[in-house]
Amino acid sequence: DVNFHPKVRLDSFDIDRTLTLSPPEGEFAVMNYRSTADFNPPFRVFTTLDEVGPYMVDVVLKVRADFPAANSASQVTIQMPLPKTTVKASCQMGPAASGQTAEYKESSKQLVWTFKKLQGGTEHFLRCRVTLPEERVGNAKREMGPVHMNFTIPMFNVSRLQVRYLQILNRDKSYNPYRWVRYVTQSSSYVCRL
Repeated sequence: DVNFHPKVRLDSFDIDRTLTLSPPEGEFAVMNYRSTADFNPPFRVFTTLDEVGPYMVDVVLKVRADFPAANSASQVTIQMPLPKTTVKASCQMGPAASGQTAEYKESSKQLVWTFKKLQGGTEHFLRCRVTLPEERVGNAKREMGPVHMNFTIPMFNVSRLQVRYLQILNRDKSYNPYRWVRYVTQSSSYVCRL
């Protein structure tokens, strides 16, 4: 599933994977694609649900960044629906929790955990104690999840697609383009079932 900028000419793309284009002014995306091939996901999310009493459940979320430490993800948000009967939820983050926030949004009955920046090769956890109004912990566990995650990882490419060579031909003297390529991995539907 690939789409190219309208200025891209694909005359020799099928033969030698070469793209030719007359670039427009400013920054633009030459190609967007979606891969369905096997790949190693950049994050692993683990959840544990423990009954700690007749009216309480401990939810432990652990996220592991399985990409190189040289990269970091930004705009990371992890959301998990909690039971509709939740009375309150209190959150406790693990050590080294700077740049993180966790809160229970009562209006939507969701646990929301955000990171300003999440470094590759790290692991973080969040413990949330959920209080229920009555003894129905078993039913409440079925109402939790799935976990949704949104993120952006600049200069990281999960599919390993690469631009090997960039050449600028027929340059006009008044036009001085910057020659660079930016890779971005973004989530659009990253869901972890319980």
